[in-house]
Amino acid sequence: MGKGGEGSGDGAKVEEENMAAWLVSVNTLKIQPFRLPSLGPYDVRVRMKAVGICGSDVHYLKTLRCAHFVVKEPMVIGHECAGVIEEVGSEVKSLVVGDRVALEPGISCWRCKNCKGGRYNLCPDMKFFATPPVHGSLANQVVHPADLCFKLPENVSLEEGAMCEPLSVGIHACRRANVGSETNVLIMGAGPIGLVTMLAARAFGAPRIIIVDVDGYRLSVAKSLGADDVVKVSTNNQDVDEDVVQIQKAMGSDVDVSFDCAGFSKTMSTALNATCAGGKVCLVGMGHNEMTVPLTPAAAREVDVVGIFRYKDTWPLCIEFLRSGKIDVKPLITHRFGFSQEEVVEAFEVSARGGDAIKVMFNL
Repeated sequence: MGKGGEGSGDGAKVEEENMAAWLVSVNTLKIQPFRLPSLGPYDVRVRMKAVGICGSDVHYLKTLRCAHFVVKEPMVIGHECAGVIEEVGSEVKSLVVGDRVALEPGISCWRCKNCKGGRYNLCPDMKFFATPPVHGSLANQVVHPADLCFKLPENVSLEEGAMCEPLSVGIHACRRANVGSETNVLIMGAGPIGLVTMLAARAFGAPRIIIVDVDGYRLSVAKSLGADDVVKVSTNNQDVDEDVVQIQKAMGSDVDVSFDCAGFSKTMSTALNATCAGGKVCLVGMGHNEMTVPLTPAAAREVDVVGIFRYKDTWPLCIEFLRSGKIDVKPLITHRFGFSQEEVVEAFEVSARGGDAIKVMFNL
């Protein structure tokens, strides 16, 4: 939980005990009491209503780590969330009790060079829901800064509000790659992040989008969500050249920007080779920590490689895209669960299996 918090002891009884889903060990989640911190003057207390499961949540459950972040003690899970304001701090002017809000999960320091320069997502002291040692938001209630809670329009649901978090990754990627109305886009990977990147690229005006994956079902979902064409490929590194031919044939013109939403040596190699001279490759996925890729030939064609880490200043645009109908995230929510011990365990099992599960959502 962004402002801290801890497990409550026997003496912490209040009107209603706040419960949360704690990651206590590998493959073990338990709903247990979660004591909230006191409400600061610029904070709000939010009753959680919709919380999605992210791939990072599953990584933490299976291995107690994600990239270089390691879970060393029990932690509340979850960071894709929306809810209803139940209490506001004494200095909060922008929100009132009863407002429905989507929560941006990261609290930056606003003192470091990155924060002052506007790139607060790179803050070294970021306190981010469910990134150890900070607790997450799969709980009855959380306390969070009011300026990171964004009011939802009447025609945007709480589930859609929770989807602003993954959608923000796609929007930040499109901004980093300068996607626009003259940008033909290739997306490697049709998982949840590949799909939201596709939706964002279309909203940014991309005229043609090709999406690539090894899984036929996910490609069919991508097609139903608006991909202009899909290409099914193998996992064999030796097939990169053949894959590039298929991709370029499907595109029918230059690939201006490629997004690697998987992050493996093969997907990055394919993206680099398929992208036109002077184009861009944006690495979004984090499948491999180290890769062997054909960087020198790409550099000789002046293909720019950019990375992204989370997002910045994306919630207002996400909400506007949802309000206006330019983006519809509802079809991505394939499974829904309540907030009981049994349902929490089952929901994470469904998400980890993949298959026909894209976004698994808790309704609290």
